[in-house]
Amino acid sequence: METFDAVIVGAGAAGLFCAGVAGQLGVRVLVIDHAEKVAEKIRISGGGRCNFTNRDTTPANFISQNPRFCRSALARYTPQDFVQLLQRHGVAFHEKHKGQLFCDHSAQNIIDVLLAECAAGGVTRWQPCAVQSVSHSDASGYTLQTSRGPVQAGALVIATGGLSIPAIGATDWGYRTAQQFGLPMVATRPALVPLTFDSTAWAPFAALSGLSLPVQIATGDKKSNMAFAEDLLFTHRGLSGPGVLQISSYWRSGTAIRLNLLPQQDTAEALLERKAASRKRVANELAAWVPARLADAWVGMGAAWGHNWERPINEVPDKALNALAERLSRWELLPTGTEGYRKAEVTAGGVDTSALSSQTMESRHSGLYCIGEVVDVTGWLGGYNFQWAWASAFACAQGLRARL
Repeated sequence: METFDAVIVGAGAAGLFCAGVAGQLGVRVLVIDHAEKVAEKIRISGGGRCNFTNRDTTPANFISQNPRFCRSALARYTPQDFVQLLQRHGVAFHEKHKGQLFCDHSAQNIIDVLLAECAAGGVTRWQPCAVQSVSHSDASGYTLQTSRGPVQAGALVIATGGLSIPAIGATDWGYRTAQQFGLPMVATRPALVPLTFDSTAWAPFAALSGLSLPVQIATGDKKSNMAFAEDLLFTHRGLSGPGVLQISSYWRSGTAIRLNLLPQQDTAEALLERKAASRKRVANELAAWVPARLADAWVGMGAAWGHNWERPINEVPDKALNALAERLSRWELLPTGTEGYRKAEVTAGGVDTSALSSQTMESRHSGLYCIGEVVDVTGWLGGYNFQWAWASAFACAQGLRARL
C-alpha cells in the first residue's frame, strides 16, 4: 500500500494550490480526482480567461454563517500574493472591472501555473481516479480505497468543491465524507445563479431575452437588505447578468427582489422635465435612458397597471408620470426559483465553519481538512471565490507542514 503525508481529494483550484504549496514545504502529497480533465472549472471560468482574484478582496465580500471565519486565511494570503505568483510564471493579466483580474490569454495559464507548482513540490497526481471509501484509525490515519488501489495518509484534505455545474463532474462526495466523520453541515443551495419567474407572469418580458442594462438590484428587509449596482440581463425564463447573480446569493425563496432601472437619475423629475419640453411619445422619451425594446414593453404594460402611457408625454397627467417613475425606480418582482446547480457558478452553504480551524482549516476530526468551495464560505461574483480557494488552501498547506 502506498503511503503519503497527505491525500488531497479534488484537483481544482483549492486542491492543486494546496498540493503545490504543501509539497514545496516538504509534505509528501497525493492529489486524487475522478474527472478525466484537470481543473475543468478553472478552464471554463471567466469566459475562458479566468477571473482569478479581485484586488479589493475583504471579508465583507463573503457570505457565511460565521462571517468572521474567512478573515484569518484572507489576511495571510492576499490577492497580491497570487499576483506575484503569476508574475513569477510570466502570466499576463489585466483588470477588467471593479478590481477583477483576468488572464490576458487563457484560463489554461492558471492551470499551468498550478501544475508547475505541484511539479516543483514533487506532488503525485492520480487522475482519473475514483475514491470508493474512506476509513480512519488512530494507528494508520486515513485509508482510501481507490480505483488505483489503496492508499494511506496521516491527513486527508477535502477539496472537492460544491454541487455547481454537474456537467463537468461536480458531486456531493465532499459533503458526504465530511458528514461521515461527524462534521456539521450548513444547507447547500445554488449561488451566483440566474433567477426564474412564473411563465405566465414573465410572458410580457420573455421577448426581451438578450437585452441588458445597468441597474440597482436589491433584496431583503431593513436588517438583511443587500443591494448591488451591476448589469441586468433579460432571459426567456427570467433574469441573469452580474447584478442578478450577485443578488441571488442573498435572495431567499418567497421573498421579492427590487430593481431600479434608472439608478443614475431622479426619474420622476426627469419625466416631468421632458413633459414640459417635448411632444414625443412616452416610449420614445424612455428610449433615451433604457433600451428601446424595454421602453416599448414597459409602456405597453401601463394598462395592466392602471395607466395609459401610450401617448405623447405632454398629454400624460403628472400622476401617471409619477406612477411610471415609481415603477421604473422600484420594480418589485417575486422570483419562483433559480436555474439551479446546472447554471450556478458556486454552491452556498457546505461544511459548517464551527467545526474548522480558521488558522489551518483542520476539522475537529484530527487530520481531516476542508478547503475551498466545500466550506460554508461563498464569495461575491468577481474573483472572490478563487481568492478564497487560494487563501484557504495556503492556510491548509501551512497546517499540513506543521503536522510533520
